[in-house]
Amino acid sequence: MNSVKQLILFIIKNIFKIPYHLTIQGLENFPKTQGVLLLGNHSSWIDWAILQIASPRPLHFVIAKNIYQKWYLKPFLKAFGVIPISQTASKTTLARISALLHAGEVVCLFPEGSISRTGQLADFNKDYEYAIAEVENAKIIPFHLHGLWGSRFSPCSDLLRKNSRQTGRRTLFIAFGQALAPSTSVALVKQQVFELSHFTWQRATENMNSIAYDWLAIAKQRGRAMTVAELSGKKLNHYRFMTAVFRFAAKIRQLSPEQNIGLLLPTTSAGAIVNMSVLSLGKTVVNLNYTANKDALYTAVKQADIQTIYTSSQFLTKLKARGIDAADIFAGTRLIYLEDVKEEISSVQLLTTLLGCMFLPTKLLQHYYISPVKQDDTAAILFSSGSEGTPKGIELNHRNLNVNTRQIADMLNTQNQDVMLSNLPIFHAFGLVATTLMPLREGIPLICHPDPTDVVNIAKAVSRYKATLLIGTSTFFRLYTLNRQVHPAMLDSLRLAIAGAEKLRADVRDAFALKFNKTIYEGYGATETSPAISVNIPDLLDNRDWHIQTCQKKGSVGLPFPGTCLRIVDPNSLQTLALGEDGLILIGGQQVMKGYLNAPEKTASVISVIDGIRWYHTGDKGHVDTQGFLTIVDRYSRFAKIGGEMISLTAVEEKVRTALSHNELNVLALAVADKKKGETIVLLVTETLSLQQLRKVLINAKVNPLMHPSQCILVDEIPTLGTGKTDFSAAKLLLKDSLS
Repeated sequence: MNSVKQLILFIIKNIFKIPYHLTIQGLENFPKTQGVLLLGNHSSWIDWAILQIASPRPLHFVIAKNIYQKWYLKPFLKAFGVIPISQTASKTTLARISALLHAGEVVCLFPEGSISRTGQLADFNKDYEYAIAEVENAKIIPFHLHGLWGSRFSPCSDLLRKNSRQTGRRTLFIAFGQALAPSTSVALVKQQVFELSHFTWQRATENMNSIAYDWLAIAKQRGRAMTVAELSGKKLNHYRFMTAVFRFAAKIRQLSPEQNIGLLLPTTSAGAIVNMSVLSLGKTVVNLNYTANKDALYTAVKQADIQTIYTSSQFLTKLKARGIDAADIFAGTRLIYLEDVKEEISSVQLLTTLLGCMFLPTKLLQHYYISPVKQDDTAAILFSSGSEGTPKGIELNHRNLNVNTRQIADMLNTQNQDVMLSNLPIFHAFGLVATTLMPLREGIPLICHPDPTDVVNIAKAVSRYKATLLIGTSTFFRLYTLNRQVHPAMLDSLRLAIAGAEKLRADVRDAFALKFNKTIYEGYGATETSPAISVNIPDLLDNRDWHIQTCQKKGSVGLPFPGTCLRIVDPNSLQTLALGEDGLILIGGQQVMKGYLNAPEKTASVISVIDGIRWYHTGDKGHVDTQGFLTIVDRYSRFAKIGGEMISLTAVEEKVRTALSHNELNVLALAVADKKKGETIVLLVTETLSLQQLRKVLINAKVNPLMHPSQCILVDEIPTLGTGKTDFSAAKLLLKDSLS
């Protein structure tokens, strides 16, 4: 029997070596003789075969009982010592695993209990603890397998499978972690698997193409299908979009030999075209925030050494009507109008380029139109919102952009019928990456609209084009609930509504669900992480065994995207804190920025390399629970130190709204210096609010006296940025003026 088993193993290894090239890391961590329990992720139906090929020792697999009992598999699996397990592991099964470990065998178990439906780690079942608890001489080896999600053997969508096809052999990456003691907690094992995913994604992205290169391959496949549309009715298919990209790229190459290209454009088809044109040239796109003040814009142009800004004369006219004079702000910088560039492109050039896009092979088009780049070359410079101070230039390289678009597509499990409503400004990281580059790279149609506050027309666009994906901020989603012209039927087609960039208010979430019968799923990101970090999505059901993959938790910002790892640390020592304890949130992953523009010291202050992983210090305070969900408590900068205690200003705002039973109250809590207490809390409100009455209400609600504000100041409005986020810098100036 043993010789037959070895023969079958030999056949399996050689069969799977034909379509797959395997790269293995960490084999030195394998004990040569001890019992080993392998624990890791499960993303395809052939994980067992790949792990057997990678393992230096024979494996005993633990698989779902419903699969084991299939008549055509059972004799084969039984011969190989495969162990069947039900969702609730029996004592007999656990005892068998324990006996094998005692005997010095290697047992592989997928603690998720079922194949992931998102490519991300699901909740870990801790039954295995009982199997290894008494085996003192055994070791736990965590592992992460990357590369099979998106293959025909994974339960991903048809669109992801189609977009993940590779010519030649598919490269797979396996990382085995350091041996852990049998008593290691489930949470720590899962954390180790998360961090191993960083290394597998790192290896997988070493030879990535640029996002423009991948976009062209997908666009060529889609051809005559619509790629972009606007509310005006203007539509472009992929061939025409490609034509526009290549013709504008030719003009930009001719007019702008410099590396950094400034763009001052709204969220329109032209904005998408010109961004892809710049990226196809291997140049750096710098989308300028037209809602920022003059000083911030001037600083951005100077920092990024922008010599030319491409814009639209029609758009500048609209800006001037709003009191923004671009000609004055950018005096000394060359402004080139897209309308003029378009006039210089002849009909013959457009026709010949269109025919080339239609009939030339993809490889030839990529060779001719897409400039080669290095993964670490800067692809985009985005300037931070400046919500807490002077805007910073954030350099994102080509790896950052391509990785994050893939992570977003994987987690959302993008569908053939998906249509993206693109209304976030492209000077914002979510607007550029999540709602522009991701759909372009995945071949998902995008419906552009430049004003995220124009919710009536956006709702009409959702209905007209059957949009399925809507990404916004809590502030913008609130407008849909308040506007009576937005009928619930207009948003019927939405598959996912996701809020990010600011905390999703509970009253906004509840009002949206009540009016539209749709859940807003909260996510989390930062410009420095390209930007996506984590997100909630609907729970997923595997109807083969009725296993539920929990993908959402109210109040959290969800699970991290594939290839992303989190650590919660003490903000001073950077020592990892216990599970559930609040601390500074660190983010590791291939989406972490290249750095701050021309500011190595500032970059060093927020980037640390720990255990071989490059971590970004978010400045946010939060915790991770036993299932891996991340919850944000507040910004470290949004605390008041009163009587030696740190008081969350966000919590103060929520307590005030709750105590007054006024969820719609527009209020902002700020900390000001106080000689007696160190700091005190001042409220900015847009409605008249009696301080005496407020204190009485807070006392009755038994709110901590340290959270009681010392003043209430009436203002016309709470300052906001173009993205809808609160402009804390402007709010502090407003407070200073009010107190002087």
